Amino acid sequence: MNVTEFTQNYLLFVVLPLWLAAGFLDWLCHRISRIELTTGPQETFIHLLMLAEAAVPVLLAIFFEITGLVLIVMLAAWILHEATSYWDVSYAAARREVTPFEQRVHDYLGVVPFLALSLVFVLHWPQVLAIFGFGQQPTDLSLRWKEPPLPAGYVLVFLGAITLFEVLPFLEELGRGVRARRARRIEPVP
Repeated sequence: MNVTEFTQNYLLFVVLPLWLAAGFLDWLCHRISRIELTTGPQETFIHLLMLAEAAVPVLLAIFFEITGLVLIVMLAAWILHEATSYWDVSYAAARREVTPFEQRVHDYLGVVPFLALSLVFVLHWPQVLAIFGFGQQPTDLSLRWKEPPLPAGYVLVFLGAITLFEVLPFLEELGRGVRARRARRIEPVP
């Protein structure tokens, strides 16, 4: 196995699962702290926004060749995700207790996307240089299906894991928040 294959496998089988695990741990922290009673669905909407921001580069990397265009979108999504993450922590910390463990989970949720993006940049360095006007290649602004595609089994398991450990838990969190908000509105005033 050469360095390129090793780096790609490390990204696919270590970094991306670590990111999923951190996201799931964040949801568990929210469930344990019962955020539906504090920040409610507002914070969960921010989490779902960050999930969508992360989904764009991840889905691009799974299904499309990494071209200059894909790298630009990945970089923009990472910057947007960082800004939204700052908003999330600022919003939550002002309205509820964010435990030390949850803060550590947030550390991973901040650094792992940067690590993933960095590894993609390393794997496609000539296009990174081209984006910034350096190197010998022109920037490839095309969007092409990945050839060869990632193994179907990996794609199905990974997308299933995203659904099971990210999408469904945060939709469940949103449901808890909406139900708690409705319950507070109809409670009789003492």
